[in-house]
Amino acid sequence: MQITEQTLDRIAELAKLDYSDPAARAAILADMERVLSFVERLNEVDTAGVEPLIFMTEEENVLRPDAVIASDIVSKQEALRNSPVKDSDYFKVPRVVDK
Repeated sequence: MQITEQTLDRIAELAKLDYSDPAARAAILADMERVLSFVERLNEVDTAGVEPLIFMTEEENVLRPDAVIASDIVSKQEALRNSPVKDSDYFKVPRVVDK
């Protein structure tokens, strides 16, 4: 199958691409023709009796087990101790959103 100039113009219009440069136009036309020739070669392969490949593996939902891991948990008071500005239970930060 050959891609005509009109087909290339229509594809470029739909994809909102500009192929006004003759060198770029010739390059993309050659690329499209190579892709189509590859697809035509794939169509020649006999796939009768071959199941479609939907998933790359037979495994399903392989998840790690949930486990509680002891870590250096910082209490609220310890966290607030590091804050330059605080209010009893909260960090004070500059206003970000104006009313």
